[in-house]
Amino acid sequence: MIKKSAYISVFILFITMVVSCEKDFQDIATSVVSNTKFETKDTIIDIVITNKQVTSVRADGLTIGGTLDQYLLGVYNNPNYEKIQASIVSQLGLDTGITFKDNAERVYGNDTTVVTTIDTVFLKLPYQATLKTGTTSDYTLDSIIGDQTKPFTLNVYRSDTYMSRLDPVDPSKASNFQSDKTYQILPGELNTQVNYPFTPIATDTLMIFKRRLSNGTVYKTDTLKLSNNNPFARITLDEAKIKQIFVDQFDSPNFTSQDALDEYFKGLYIQATGNEGSLISFKINTFDLSLRPSIEIRYTKTVLIGGTTVLDTIEKTNSFALSNFSTSVYKMDEKVYPDNGNIVLQGTAGNRAQVQLFDANQLAALRSKNLLINDASLTFYVNQNIVGTDTIVTPYKLFLFKDGNPKSQIKDVLSEGADSFGGGLVKTDNKPDYYTFKITDYISDLLNGTTNYNPILGLKVLNSTDFPTTGTDSLVTDFSWNPKVVTLLNHSSSNGARKARLKISYSKKK
Repeated sequence: MIKKSAYISVFILFITMVVSCEKDFQDIATSVVSNTKFETKDTIIDIVITNKQVTSVRADGLTIGGTLDQYLLGVYNNPNYEKIQASIVSQLGLDTGITFKDNAERVYGNDTTVVTTIDTVFLKLPYQATLKTGTTSDYTLDSIIGDQTKPFTLNVYRSDTYMSRLDPVDPSKASNFQSDKTYQILPGELNTQVNYPFTPIATDTLMIFKRRLSNGTVYKTDTLKLSNNNPFARITLDEAKIKQIFVDQFDSPNFTSQDALDEYFKGLYIQATGNEGSLISFKINTFDLSLRPSIEIRYTKTVLIGGTTVLDTIEKTNSFALSNFSTSVYKMDEKVYPDNGNIVLQGTAGNRAQVQLFDANQLAALRSKNLLINDASLTFYVNQNIVGTDTIVTPYKLFLFKDGNPKSQIKDVLSEGADSFGGGLVKTDNKPDYYTFKITDYISDLLNGTTNYNPILGLKVLNSTDFPTTGTDSLVTDFSWNPKVVTLLNHSSSNGARKARLKISYSKKK
């Protein structure tokens, strides 16, 4: 009975505690609900956004690992934007498989001779491509904008401008090659067909060529395929010129080291011109060597005895990749865009925008209100009336930064991360609609006086190098190989509810 009474007492005590706690919970909740010292509101702040011309961007990769991630080749001509003719200038990587002349006398005897015959030479340009579902060799070409059915004009030259990695004025710094740099070229095209009409073709996955003896007799048919039958373009080069420049020099000091080759063959200039066609992105620095753009040389050494009798044939293959040091050239038709309610953003060396959030008086007025910032977002709407506005040429993301000297990151990129920062394209009914950036920390610091730095902001087509690589990397590098374009609506009241705007959600003490 005593034991049973103890159990009953413990149970009564437990129930009392639960009721007491529940009352405490109710009291706390009531206290929170009845706290009406703050009110939360939203406000739309008028901003000013204007077009900003860009004449060039940095076109080398010396400060980001030696090469850019993508190199553009071709023509994009949209009447709403600047026409771009994109070319590539590149040093060639030394083929370490080069062998010196075969010592025919030592191997075969004093009465033998060796005759070199070029079988084929070409510029290989592997496409970035995706296999269609359920296939092993049917590809869709990626990273192309423009009219793929119309050719642009392509020529290949030998550059006569030495590309130094070090600044000749201050060798302690890396060189800076801008996208509008002029390169000297040696006379005469290297491609067999001058003004070659280039159109990208997804079915170009196989190349067949013939091996020949010194007398011109075909002794073998060879084929060339890339990894996974990846499609590639090939521009046939002049056999006599390549033999003279390359093969006949393999035994000379010009091919004994990379430095020697850079001095001798300063660079390959792949030039695109024209008023129509497409703009293609090529990847130079890939792990798969077969997918690197390169000059490919196939030749045969015929060993003759007595001057006429074939004693032996030696098949040779040499490859010089565009992977040592490459730059881009963007020839743009510079435009000054009118003040017509539109903002034009174009990647590469196209157009950008500048955004002024507050002038000194506005900032002082907002600070005097002692607002507690809960959320701040900056939204830019796409002008959907522009012909050609589609998801192929429209950038999937924009980038916002402090356009001072130097250019620097907005705090929210570092404090909240790139994903939270935003700037991604939002589509409505599958049409490009708007871009929004979350800049809560940046606005909060400005309004509470944590910082007085209130520069003009820059707005551009996102490049993969724009975001910081570490949590303390606050500077913005000025690279751009993203060629996409979009027209936005500015701050004009004529744009109605779709005008550019800053929306702030805040709490204020009553």
